[in-house]
Amino acid sequence: MTIIQSLKAGKIPDFLYKIANYEELNINDVVEKILKGRVVVPYNPIHSPKRPTAIGEGLYVKINVNLGTSHDKEDLNLEIEKLQLAHKLSADTVMDLSISGDLDTIRRELITRSQLPLGTVPVYQVAFEAGKKGNIGYARKQDFLEVLVKQARDGVDFFTIHAGITKKAVELLTNSSRLLGVVSRGGALLVEWMVITDSENPFYENFDQVLEICREYDVTISLGDALRPGSIFDAGDELQYLETFVVSELVRRAREAEVQVMVEGPGHVPLNKVEQEIKAIKEITSGAPLYVLGPLVLDSCAGYDHINSAIGAAIAGLAGADFICYLTPAEHLSLPDIEDVRQGIMASRIATEAVNFVRNKKKTVARELEVSKARASRDWQRQLEFFLDRERAAEYRNKIPPHISDTCSMCSKYCSLKIVEQTLKKQVLKPE
Repeated sequence: MTIIQSLKAGKIPDFLYKIANYEELNINDVVEKILKGRVVVPYNPIHSPKRPTAIGEGLYVKINVNLGTSHDKEDLNLEIEKLQLAHKLSADTVMDLSISGDLDTIRRELITRSQLPLGTVPVYQVAFEAGKKGNIGYARKQDFLEVLVKQARDGVDFFTIHAGITKKAVELLTNSSRLLGVVSRGGALLVEWMVITDSENPFYENFDQVLEICREYDVTISLGDALRPGSIFDAGDELQYLETFVVSELVRRAREAEVQVMVEGPGHVPLNKVEQEIKAIKEITSGAPLYVLGPLVLDSCAGYDHINSAIGAAIAGLAGADFICYLTPAEHLSLPDIEDVRQGIMASRIATEAVNFVRNKKKTVARELEVSKARASRDWQRQLEFFLDRERAAEYRNKIPPHISDTCSMCSKYCSLKIVEQTLKKQVLKPE
């Protein structure tokens, strides 16, 4: 029985109470949002993640961390280390985007070790297996469905499925004036398959079967944005919205089939268009939880795209985005290492926590208040307890130890807080 079926039968799974408590909501409010399709809980019972999470309307904004091997670096131990860092730095979900090595072993190992809900992009494995014969064109239509069953049985909690890009969209893409045609890896693989085989997108054509599989294993669908803009000059174009309207119909069908569904949003969007893009997608898709990659507000920030995307993510969160996919400094350049992952997670957490503060989320507000109180009293130990990345803050503080213990090595005896505190104290003690 799926989460939705259980709730309709009046049975509330125990982990939903844990989620409601974390979200500072009444359990009935959480149930109502799930049944309306405004909130999803990626939770395959085969995996049963120890740290379940909910994504959607009125909740804390969540972040996802991407993991996975590439052809240039197949190192499962490195990906496990990244997973452990995601746990440590309070990420909410992870995705295995491996495209090289023993994909089944990698996925199963990460699922076994992950306390967080884990997602995949199943078309990657279709392409990988077909590629052994030449290219993805060797894949049969049933391969696209069989991989869903295989991964669902392993315990994958959510699938990114690019079902919204159709043969019609590919035809329009051929004569499009877009600067960057398709920047989605999963979307590009489906375009390649459709062109080689002269066939419709198998995920779109067989969406009812996709829904049956996801309902059987209670896997949440994340409808991928194959035609997301890969340049700020392409944001909001005809192709992007053609796919969005197809996705909106797929959202309706998923809800009718009692399958949890969220949608993925734009990639590169100018600063002044982020809010309108987010609101438009939310409206078109009937308030489905929105999962965004950034968005990135400039195209020229390679090496700093974690900052670039965090700027877009903060605006997107204010506009109603529910779920942020982190980007690292290595985005567009290379497979990220551990330090890249750390910086990517923290940049995304800063963005989402800034939004959570504005949404008046109690845990965020309380933490920020405690930091300010500790800073006012120059209580460094207490400050460190509440910083988002305590270890990194401690490293910087200890890099150049201050001679005056209640100050830092930048201001030392010229600490503004200490100067004013002592000055006002003298003023109070000054005899009449």
